[in-house]
Amino acid sequence: MAAIEVRGLERHFKGGIKAVDGIDFDVSEGEIYAFLGPNGAGKTTTVRMLTTLLRPSGGSAHVAGFDVVSEAAAVRKAIGVALQEAALDPLMTGRELIRLQATLHGISSRRGAELGDALLGRVGIDYAADRRVGTYSGGMARRLDLALALVHEPSVLFLDEPTTGLDPVSRKAIWEEVRNLNDEGTTVLLTTQYLEEADQLAERVGIIDAGIMVAEGTPAALKAEVGHPHLELRLAGDGAVRAEEILRAFGQTRAPTNGSICVEVASGAAGVAPVVRALDDAGFEVESLELRLPSLDDVFVEKTGHSLEPAADPASEAAEQLQDTPGNPA
Repeated sequence: MAAIEVRGLERHFKGGIKAVDGIDFDVSEGEIYAFLGPNGAGKTTTVRMLTTLLRPSGGSAHVAGFDVVSEAAAVRKAIGVALQEAALDPLMTGRELIRLQATLHGISSRRGAELGDALLGRVGIDYAADRRVGTYSGGMARRLDLALALVHEPSVLFLDEPTTGLDPVSRKAIWEEVRNLNDEGTTVLLTTQYLEEADQLAERVGIIDAGIMVAEGTPAALKAEVGHPHLELRLAGDGAVRAEEILRAFGQTRAPTNGSICVEVASGAAGVAPVVRALDDAGFEVESLELRLPSLDDVFVEKTGHSLEPAADPASEAAEQLQDTPGNPA
């Protein structure tokens, strides 16, 4: 059964801007699904529609079996949401905020206190529970926001750019908690512009660019689509052209660049030794070699024609930010 089902989903803004342009995808129950794309691609707009914060201009979407438009209240009860910009009162303590969140969900004071203490410990900030949130680091604030999203034990969790701007240690801590939640059965939809994050966490990846889904599949399958691993070699002296002739027996080659030559090795690491032996038998000395595996960056370039850059394009960023202004007509 699909925890999230999206068909022809659209969101248009004034000026003919199509932030999301007819996308389709499903997320199965208990799955981690990564929505990958640069800033302004439509990731956040999509999440806001799926979490009932923004009304679609067209198409349909169901979350936890409920329509995001006609059954919005039921959707909100079933989901947890941690958006890119956490709206945390800097004057309240972490403990106060999480107990307030429990109250807003209709949880009793006693149960709210128990849940709050447990969740603060779970995300690793119980030591700062009674400090004002305004004193928290970025990583601590993100962990608190995650705890707040979990108070009512949602079946589907939306994480919008959860580790943007965090240091590597904080980022890995968030990753670990996401894995733990998923192991317990929580479905996770994660939007990110970090290739490593998608590769590390997601069972499947959807790539969105300029509001359109351009690719979807497991990280391994997507990487396999763009080719086999390549062995990059640097040879002593000249003769790269003659070496290329030898290497063609092993797979497709790439013309020598910057003194290096590449050959496709379908069997990966197992194919390295035969290549080196053949070059040695032909009198070539290999100075260095590196086995390069296809990456999600290769996939993104193949599917969109450009690399995934963290920096936002001002025009497309503005399009995404329009969603926060009430009353924008579709």
